[in-house]
Amino acid sequence: MKKVRVLTAEEAALLVKDGDTIATGGFVSCACPEALSKALEKRFLETGHPKDLTLFFAAGQGHRDGTGGDHYGHEGMVKRVIGGHWDRAPKLGDLALANKIEAYNLPQGVISHMYRDIAAHNIGTITTVGLYTFADPRNGGGKLNDCTTEDLVKVINIEGKELLLYKAFPINVVFLRASYADEYGNCTVHREIGPIDVTAMAQACKNSGGKVIVQVEKIVQGGSLDPKLVAIPGIYVDSIVVGSIEDNEQCLGMPYDGSLTGEFRIPVDAIPPIPLDAKKIIARRAAMELPENAIVNLGTGAPEKIANVAAEEGISDKMTLTVEAGSIAGVPMGGTQFGAAANSMAILPHNVQFDFYQGGGLDVAFLGLAETAPNGDLNVSKFGTRLAGAGGFIDITQNAKKVVYCGTFTAGGLKVGVEDGKLIIGFEAGYPPMEYTDDSGLEFIGFDVDLAKELGSMFGLEVEFVNTTFDGIFAGLDKGQYDMIIAAVSITPERQEAYEMTEPYISNQLVIVTKK
Repeated sequence: MKKVRVLTAEEAALLVKDGDTIATGGFVSCACPEALSKALEKRFLETGHPKDLTLFFAAGQGHRDGTGGDHYGHEGMVKRVIGGHWDRAPKLGDLALANKIEAYNLPQGVISHMYRDIAAHNIGTITTVGLYTFADPRNGGGKLNDCTTEDLVKVINIEGKELLLYKAFPINVVFLRASYADEYGNCTVHREIGPIDVTAMAQACKNSGGKVIVQVEKIVQGGSLDPKLVAIPGIYVDSIVVGSIEDNEQCLGMPYDGSLTGEFRIPVDAIPPIPLDAKKIIARRAAMELPENAIVNLGTGAPEKIANVAAEEGISDKMTLTVEAGSIAGVPMGGTQFGAAANSMAILPHNVQFDFYQGGGLDVAFLGLAETAPNGDLNVSKFGTRLAGAGGFIDITQNAKKVVYCGTFTAGGLKVGVEDGKLIIGFEAGYPPMEYTDDSGLEFIGFDVDLAKELGSMFGLEVEFVNTTFDGIFAGLDKGQYDMIIAAVSITPERQEAYEMTEPYISNQLVIVTKK
């Protein structure tokens, strides 16, 4: 076995040519090849090259602060981006929303499997994941703007079953992050939160005739690494770059934590409690939906706090929490360390975890939501001026046995305070007061009225509406005066002026239903 070339990050950046397809590793803020991406960005800003790149990634990239995928967020540097989760790289999202790049959002788990299919020279990835969603070519095929026209997804039929084919394509360059490399290019990931997709990505690029470039902390003597820890064999690797301490942070801006790698375990009570806020209250309520001994996935936002709540309440051992990045059991982390878990019992590759998810292995998934309609349609990928991307949402929701969606149902401006352990909800500034009657003052109207009629029908109750005070609602319930109470936001003329009400949606309300 020959020794691998050792380059500086600047020398490695020179290997990327105009028009190349480049894939970058990492999971959100973890295991990002920052030294390589920063060097490539610097080269482009100084010389205008490489230009017209196609950027390909599965999980989120970066921390919304210029890191990760944002290093590529310059007009002219990329012409096309194919990503699973865009939210961590807002510069790329802005280019897509401005119609300045071709942009695709494909399911995260599907992309992780595409690496394997590209490596195997398969025609593409064939799966049911994405059917009838925006990834389905009949609904756009994952295209995010008008300048994106090429179809990367195709509907096929195999033995009478409708499937999607996500087309494979060659990868010219791959940037990966590992821990140690030996002189022959064998790389371990023992100080990372997991192997993620490094093996499949390296294989995909190597078998495409491309260049595999790996950023590491240090180089050690050839043959001195435990072969069971090697995730990227040297036969796949073209060049090694030794990054700085800053560029090799386990998770961006965070010190190394051995409890996230399996090096050691920490007491659960050593995990600091999270402050009581709206998301924690949502997480506490969501935790009540946890069946005992369930296999669980937690998404970002409010759902990620469920792990903290479970730890605080001492019920972490009543379920098995998993994370898309590959951890099994333990306490999943949030924020910058999302994707990692303390005290894991196993850490699998990203694509292997999605094999399990797509096969229906999850008993329950807790996921966030951005927008919802009365018929249950959900949007998490693109809303307002923000391009978030679906991430693993589609892979998980289409296959988990049960899904619980967590959100504040607010579009902004919600005033929430916590005092002495009590939640105090004020109002959303700029929204007119609620209105429950028509112009005559006799007929009750609004979303809540329609909901009451529907629920009354479901419960076999004759519905009678009683006009009372807010305090009177709960007093009447205690006295047995009401069978059901409903509190919700109604449609007022002022709201109709402020919003387009022709499309059904639910926003800015808390709905409580109680049956006597």
